[in-house]
Amino acid sequence: MPNPMTGNLWQDGWYCHATRLDSPNFGPRPPTAHIDLIVLHSISLPPGRYGGNEVQQLFMNQLNWQADPYFQTIEGLTVSSHFYVRRDGALWQFVSCNDRAWHAGASAYRGRANCNDDSIGIELEGLEGEPFDEAQYATLGTLCDALMQQHPIAHLAGHEHIAPGRKSDPGPGFDWQKFQYQLGLSAQYLPVACRSKGT
Repeated sequence: MPNPMTGNLWQDGWYCHATRLDSPNFGPRPPTAHIDLIVLHSISLPPGRYGGNEVQQLFMNQLNWQADPYFQTIEGLTVSSHFYVRRDGALWQFVSCNDRAWHAGASAYRGRANCNDDSIGIELEGLEGEPFDEAQYATLGTLCDALMQQHPIAHLAGHEHIAPGRKSDPGPGFDWQKFQYQLGLSAQYLPVACRSKGT
């Protein structure tokens, strides 16, 4: 692992400040992929329950489908995200940023379809519509800053913005303006619906 004191935060697409857990659910990006989008999601398994290892188990194809009635409704699902931020700010990484994680599904944004091809997916432990914790914003801000130093990120969006009508996360509980100011970015990076008036 790279030494954080050297400033080398990345090794083969893996972030040195994340706990690494290699998901089998990934594939190669297209050769022409231009990684310029970060997609934010929210997840909790079962919905509204925090602190367990079910999300990690889902991304590793190890979730016990019989452990909760809700799990039976998603049985067989094979998904992944590049990153997962717990309520306490703990950070996990499941797929190298050099590879294509399976987080977006059918999607389109900034005139391009198939957002998995050229985006980085970040899951926040949470429930659609509910607020997120300060520790999560802190970790998310540091992570996104590191990603923007590594890739030509020009767009930040939620799953709800790249798959409208199909997905609604992270939802109104996520404070986009706070996130924007935290990163010191122009409002142009955000979805139009999330920009402050006058920007």
